Amino acid sequence: MILSHGRKIRVMAMSGAAVLALQAGQAHAAEETLDDAGAYDENEIIVTGEKDGYVAISSAGLKTGTLLLDTPQTVSVITREQLDDQALQDIGDILRYTPGASIGQGEGNRDQITIRGQNTTADFFVDGIRDDVQYFRPLYNIERVEIHKGPNAMIFGRGGGGGIINRVTKSPIAAQLSGSVSGSVDSFGAFYLSGDINAPVSEGAAFRINGLYEEFNNHRDFFDGRRFAINPTFGAELGEKSRLLLSYEYVDDDRGVDRGNPAELRTAARPCSFADPCGPLLGFRDTLFGQDGTNLTTLQAHVLKLRFEHEFSDQLSFNSTTQYGNYDKLYRNIYPTDARIADIRLTPAADSVTLDGYVDTTTRENFVTQGNLLWTGNTGIFGHTLLLGYEYGKQQSDNARRNILFAASNSNLITVPLADPVIVTASSFPVINRNTRSNLDFLSLYLQDQIRIGEHFEIIGGVRFDRFDLDVNDIRNGRLLGRTDEKFSPRFGAIYKPQENISIYASYSKSFLPRSGDQFLTLTPTVGTTLGTVDLEPESFENYEIGAKWDFANGLSLTASLFRLDRDNQATLLDNQGNATLSGSRTEGFEVQLVGKLTDKWQINAGYSYLDGQQRNAATVAGQDLRLFQVPRHMASLWTKYDVSEKFAAGLGVTHQSSQFATNDNTVRIPAYTRVDAALYYDVSEKVQVQLNIENLFDDTYFPSVHNNDNISTGEPINARLTVKVGF
Repeated sequence: MILSHGRKIRVMAMSGAAVLALQAGQAHAAEETLDDAGAYDENEIIVTGEKDGYVAISSAGLKTGTLLLDTPQTVSVITREQLDDQALQDIGDILRYTPGASIGQGEGNRDQITIRGQNTTADFFVDGIRDDVQYFRPLYNIERVEIHKGPNAMIFGRGGGGGIINRVTKSPIAAQLSGSVSGSVDSFGAFYLSGDINAPVSEGAAFRINGLYEEFNNHRDFFDGRRFAINPTFGAELGEKSRLLLSYEYVDDDRGVDRGNPAELRTAARPCSFADPCGPLLGFRDTLFGQDGTNLTTLQAHVLKLRFEHEFSDQLSFNSTTQYGNYDKLYRNIYPTDARIADIRLTPAADSVTLDGYVDTTTRENFVTQGNLLWTGNTGIFGHTLLLGYEYGKQQSDNARRNILFAASNSNLITVPLADPVIVTASSFPVINRNTRSNLDFLSLYLQDQIRIGEHFEIIGGVRFDRFDLDVNDIRNGRLLGRTDEKFSPRFGAIYKPQENISIYASYSKSFLPRSGDQFLTLTPTVGTTLGTVDLEPESFENYEIGAKWDFANGLSLTASLFRLDRDNQATLLDNQGNATLSGSRTEGFEVQLVGKLTDKWQINAGYSYLDGQQRNAATVAGQDLRLFQVPRHMASLWTKYDVSEKFAAGLGVTHQSSQFATNDNTVRIPAYTRVDAALYYDVSEKVQVQLNIENLFDDTYFPSVHNNDNISTGEPINARLTVKVGF
C-alpha cells in the first residue's frame, strides 16, 4: 500500500498487504481517529498498524481495522522492532516468547506449532491469505507477526482450531527513498545478509524490494544449509479512490534434516510406560541420528500476489486479493524410531538404537482469490462495521513417498550401535509407500457486523459458509476417492467498556477441519465395518472465552483471558496397530500478557499461560486421564529492553516451559526448562547500529521441541550473534 503526504487516506477492510508503513507520528494519528469508528473527518487516517515499540493498536488479519482493544479474542502481536531487538529469524523463535503457543520439531523440515493444545502444520497466513505448504518461513520481509488464539474460521476459514499465525509483509511508501542493509554472524558460523530498499517511482507510486541470503549452522553434527529469498513489491494509487499492490516472492531453501534424539533406551524388562515414562536420551547433545548427505530438505517457492482497493464513499470500500503459488519440495531423512511391537521396543539392548527412513516429494499449486466489502455507518442509535466477503480457491498437490531399504537388514528398520557418531550402513529408497494427486476446491461466503451501542457496549456477530470439495487419486492403490463438506462457522462476542481504554469481553467461536488432515494429501476408504476418512464428518472446534484488556496512557497494554476449547470427532491412535477411535480433547486455560513501555526508556513483553489439555473419550491408564501431547501446563516469558543512554541499550529475556509429553500415549516426558537470553545495543551513528544477542546465556541443557517419542530436539548451547545494520 502507498502513502502520499498531503492527501486524505482511508484504508478499510485490511487483510494485511494493505498495511501502511507509517512513521510513528502517523501511527499515533491513526490511533486517535480509530477511537470513533462511526465518525469521519476530512483529515483522518484509518489504518491497521502499531505504536512505537512492542505494542500494536490493531490487527491486519481481522479485515476491518478494528482496534485490538475492541476485539473479543486474544491476539498476540510481535512488532518489527521486537523482531529486530531479539534477532528473531524464524517462527519458532517468536513462539518462545508467546503465551499459550509452542513450537514443534516439524520432523526437521517445516514449521509446526501448537496453540491452545491444537497441533498444526497448515494454519499459517501471509497478509490474510493461507500459506499452508510445509516449510520454514523466513521473516526478512515481515513488518509484524500476529498470533490469533482460538478457532478463527469466520475470518480465516477451515482449521485454525487453536489459533493461526498471520505474517504481515512490508509495503512500499511513496513519500520517501529509504533502505537498510543488515548482516549477522553467530558462534557456530551461521550468518545472514538482508536488504530492504524503498524507492518512490512517481507521486503516489513506489517500489520496495526485500532480500535475504543466509547460511545455516548449529551445534548438531553435519548440519548446514543455505536459504535465498527475494520479495519485490510495487504499489500505486490509481486516482483518488483506488490503489493497487503487486508482489512477487521467491524462496530457495536447502538444508540438512535433523530429527533429534530418541528417548532414553530401555530393555523389554522396563519399557517406557504411563506409570514410568522415559525421558530424552542424554549425553548425545550434538549427535545426528541419521546420515550426512542423506538427511536433507529442499524447497523452491514462487508466490505472486495482486491486491486492489477502491473507496466508493467515505463509508463504503472494497478490496480484493488474488494469489498464486507454486511449490516444489523434497524431504529425505533417516531418523530414530521406537518401532513398537506389543508395547516393547524392538531395540534389543540399551546400547543400540533403531533407525527408519523415507523420502517424500511434494509439488503444489495454490490459487486463492478473496474479496471484502466494508460498510461503516449508523442505523439510529447503533453504529455498524459491516463486513461481507468471499473466498475461492483451488489447490493441486502431487505427493509421493518411498520407504528406505537398509542393505544390511533387508528391511526399512535397522538396529545399530549407540555411538557418536552413529554409523549408518548403505541404503536406498525403492519401496513406494504413497503416490497421490489431490485436487481441492473451496468456496466461502461470510458476513459479520460489529455493532456499537452507545459509548460502553459493543457486540459482534458473524457466520461463514464453506464448501469444501476434495478428490484424491490414489495412484499406488488404483482408486479414486472424494468427499464434499459444507459447514457453517459462527462467531459471537460482547464487549463492555467501562472507560475508553478498558474492555471486558465474552466470546464464542467455532471452526472445523476436514478429515483428510491439514495438508489434504489423501483419503482412506471404508473397509468392512472400519470407517475410512472418506466417510467421516469433519473435526470441530468450539471455544468459549472471557477476558479483559487495558491500554494504559503511556503505551502499555495488558490482556488477560480464560478459555475452554473443545475438539470433537478426532481420530486418535490408541494402540500399537494404528487402530483409530473417534475421540476428542478439551483444553482449559488462562493467559495474561503485558506489552509496551514501562517508561520512555524501558520496554517489556511479558506473558504467562496455564494450559490443562486432556484427551476425552480416550483410553485411560490406571484410572489416570491422558494429557494432550506437546502442551506444557505452564509457559512463562519475559523480554525487556532498557535504554541506558541515547546510544546504548541492554536487553534481557527469560523463557520457561514446564514438562510435557511427546505423544498422546504419555509414555515419554520432556523435562521442564528455563532459558536466559541477553542483548546489548549501540548506535554508532544515526544510520549505523550494532547489537550483540546471547542465547542460552547459562549454557543449560534443554529440549525445546519434539515430534514424537523418539524425535526430540536438543537445545543449542550458548550462542552469541553479532548484527550490524546500516540505514540510508
